[in-house]
Amino acid sequence: MQYKPTGVCSQMIQFDIENHKVRNVSFNGGCSGNTQGLSRLIEGMDVDEAISRLEGIRCGFKASSCPDQLAQALKQAVGE
Repeated sequence: MQYKPTGVCSQMIQFDIENHKVRNVSFNGGCSGNTQGLSRLIEGMDVDEAISRLEGIRCGFKASSCPDQLAQALKQAVGE
């Protein structure tokens, strides 16, 4: 799936969901080290667990963050 985040530096988030597990997460744009680390940390994680851990994280004074936007993308993908 591709998701266009809003309010953050990354321009696109791509990922797959297989057997309710998060797979192949990649970000276009954003803080490279942080987005790579995030992608590796949630690889294979249950979608609901990933949403629970990432949703609501803020980046500085921004209302959202790349992790929060990934949570929103996952919610959209599973129809929440």
